[in-house]
Amino acid sequence: MTDRRLLVADLGTMPYADALALQREAARARLSGELPHDLLLLVQHPPVITLGRSTKDGNLLATGELLAARGVELFEVERGGDVTFHGPGQLVGYPIVNLEQHTRDLHWYLRQLEEVLIQALGAFGITGGRTPGKTGVWVGGRKIASIGVHARQWVTWHGFALNVSTDLSYFDLMVPCGIQDVVMTSVERELLDAADGACLAPSPALWDDARERTVAAFGRQFTLTPEATDATALVASLSS
Repeated sequence: MTDRRLLVADLGTMPYADALALQREAARARLSGELPHDLLLLVQHPPVITLGRSTKDGNLLATGELLAARGVELFEVERGGDVTFHGPGQLVGYPIVNLEQHTRDLHWYLRQLEEVLIQALGAFGITGGRTPGKTGVWVGGRKIASIGVHARQWVTWHGFALNVSTDLSYFDLMVPCGIQDVVMTSVERELLDAADGACLAPSPALWDDARERTVAAFGRQFTLTPEATDATALVASLSS
């Protein structure tokens, strides 16, 4: 029987530049066969805005001075999509997947990532869905997850960002994903709204719950068996 494992590495909180370098090394290793299984890197970043290949002039609203004042880094990267934000309380996933072993179609891959997040949200009782013509996941017209990917010879990197308990005010620094008048939301916000005014404190386990449900949904959607892998050993092996 074919060994179809998904290595899952929880990187904790890591600066964006370090995670980007790790992704590129992992993609190289997956492409060469040095990394024999698909890999899902999970991380939270200090505040950072990234500009994808499709970023249009004017979609970054903040000046360099304002970004510095709020402690936000800025990167231009090779992923698809427009401008987006990553920060604390957001579940960022970077799948290093060889589509040769799945389906060689990036549009198919994007729809699978959306479905993973829709299933993970469903485990919270949140109904996620798609918006025609746009990549990502919405809840009642509000955007809760962004997706932007890159691939070389059918090996992917970059990935998805699910707002769990994210400070949504950071999205005011931009036109998120280049979508005018979009309203951003989070798992925490949707759960509190669903409580209909009840006085509830955010669960400290919410990010961990989102992580577990997303990993489980990823395994189901891609027909892979998740297997935790030591992040420190992984980083050391890819850096050697």
